[in-house]
Amino acid sequence: MNVKEMEKTFLAILSEELIPAMGCTEPIALAYAASRARKELGKAPTDITAYCSGNMIKNVRCVSIPNSGGLIGIEAAVALGAFGGAASRGMEVLEAVTTEAQAQTAAFLQEGRCRVEYLNSEIPLHFVVKMTDGTDTVEVEVQHSHMNIVSAAKNGESIYQGGSVSGEKPGADRSCLDIESIKQFADTVPLEKIKPLIDRQIRCNMNIAYEGISGDYGLSIGRTIRASYADGVVTRMKAYAAAASEARMSGCDMPVIINSGSGNQGIASSVPVIIYAREKDISQERLYRALVFSALLTIHQKDHIGKLSAFCGAVSASCAACAAVTYMVDGSVEQIKATIDNTLANIPGILCDGAKISCAAKIATSIDAGMMAHFLAMNGKEYEAFTGILKEECEETISCVGYIGKVGMRETDREIVKLMLSQKG
Repeated sequence: MNVKEMEKTFLAILSEELIPAMGCTEPIALAYAASRARKELGKAPTDITAYCSGNMIKNVRCVSIPNSGGLIGIEAAVALGAFGGAASRGMEVLEAVTTEAQAQTAAFLQEGRCRVEYLNSEIPLHFVVKMTDGTDTVEVEVQHSHMNIVSAAKNGESIYQGGSVSGEKPGADRSCLDIESIKQFADTVPLEKIKPLIDRQIRCNMNIAYEGISGDYGLSIGRTIRASYADGVVTRMKAYAAAASEARMSGCDMPVIINSGSGNQGIASSVPVIIYAREKDISQERLYRALVFSALLTIHQKDHIGKLSAFCGAVSASCAACAAVTYMVDGSVEQIKATIDNTLANIPGILCDGAKISCAAKIATSIDAGMMAHFLAMNGKEYEAFTGILKEECEETISCVGYIGKVGMRETDREIVKLMLSQKG
């Protein structure tokens, strides 16, 4: 691929992945599908059933839904999408929910008119929203990614076929991503071609970080980290990123620029880099290029793993952020790769047990590990190949970790879902 083709492809990848979303992306996906189904139904539903894969159940059951008045879980997300969602707003479908829609949703849930059924599917991100008004029935099915509607039917007759049934990603080809090409693009892309996208990322993700650090969300993890750890740039990187995640998981209605379908990954891959650059008085241009590097490296790692799995995405995103710090301070390609290897030698096994406020703690832990990896790399220290799962080349290590997350931990994922479904409350 020549330089012009690479630039075009990488810009397209960034445009496709760095999009705004309000709230945790799995319940928002359900709300989006429900809003689409309601539009096709044409009337208020009398009953709704959401058939959800294990990973969808895992990632929705514990998070607050934005603009819902504090509601939690699948039923709330689906019902609010049906009564108050605007599908035209995409992943910000719940941005303009009215108090009337909130009241309709609360009454609908109180009457037990929204149900959840387990969908036995090998596709981690897979669900069907079915609603009826007593006369007509509409079904909307989503697979693989959050807004990838593969089919819609009314009264059993198809009204839409589309999306990616095979799971192959539409749009730009991610397979061309590798560490060296990502660095080359970050080094050379004209600033005006990335500035609008990155400006939006900085604005949105830092706004929710400031909200999280000052507001009363969850366990107030950001303030706790700042008060309890020695003051310094790493402490602030962890505190602000964790605070942003905790606000988001607690139902804050501020949008986040996501990465690879996840707001937490969007936060973890950007906020620490921004904090480091501001603390160290690094130029705005260098920050923009580092954020592009971090975003693409996160996408590259997640492309091997998939949208949802038993592998915590905070690891991939935090690893990318800290490798971007190495990039930002003029570390060599070898030192960037060492940062990645050192991180993956340490925390390749943090489990994803669903979206919830404790994701913030996992982000803080992952950033801590990533910065330790960065400092080791900058001092010429790197774990040798074949130490544990590390391979001879960093790209092989990324692929190896991806295989473990996507294939090796598949049964682990099933067991996590079983344990969560057996819990009361």
